[in-house]
Amino acid sequence: MTKRTVWLLALAAVPAAAQGPMDLDRARVVDLSHAFDERTLYWPNAPSGFKLERLAFGPTPGGFFYSANAYAAPEHGGTHLDAPIHFAEGRRTADQLPLDQLIGRAFVIDVSAKADANPDYTLTREDVAAFESRHGAIPRGAIVLLRTGWGSRWPDRKRYLGDDRPGETSNLHFPSYGRDAAQFLVQTREVGVLGVDTASIDHGPSKDFIVHQIAAAANVPGLENVANLHEVPPTGAWVIALPMKIAGGSGGPVRIVALLPR
Repeated sequence: MTKRTVWLLALAAVPAAAQGPMDLDRARVVDLSHAFDERTLYWPNAPSGFKLERLAFGPTPGGFFYSANAYAAPEHGGTHLDAPIHFAEGRRTADQLPLDQLIGRAFVIDVSAKADANPDYTLTREDVAAFESRHGAIPRGAIVLLRTGWGSRWPDRKRYLGDDRPGETSNLHFPSYGRDAAQFLVQTREVGVLGVDTASIDHGPSKDFIVHQIAAAANVPGLENVANLHEVPPTGAWVIALPMKIAGGSGGPVRIVALLPR
């Protein structure tokens, strides 16, 4: 099976009404995931970070080379997915999310200038209206990605989270979605996914995680710590965001790719 066939099968799973034309033979692929290593950022009160243990590396008695590792990590860190069960009892777990919800047209809303002026900035309903006035209404099932510019700060813990004290979550500062914008996108536009290039779909100072609550109640997953959004245009790209299929998981690492027309 060729790469083009795999992509065609994947896109075929998405409702036809949400599809836009793309020549997959000519599509440019952009990696929207940070690599996992000892520098990967996790929520400050996470009990641990990413750990990689070497089990084997080198020649074997049989004369061939062999390498194997063991890894351990919390679900929520690095480029990862928040499953709805993370903030809503009875909603979908990571393994229950439909694949066609995780593959769709990308709509990138850029608030980097406003976030640069205010690290606690939250996307407003007016921001969404301004975006739609230029690019058209965001369709049902879309993957909305909020570009704040924070991706350039990764993995500097102090600049990315606003605080680098271990275990401390009371003084975090980074931008993200606001309540009104999230309600409109989830409840009115019925988007499939909310993503952002910061540590959370709620902004740093949030105490009630209301955006998580709104999204999770509607079975809308979140993508956090998304990388390289500066390479994705406001419209015209497709995104494939497939998390580790953890049975019963509240989230997990995700490899996100964007397919861009040339």
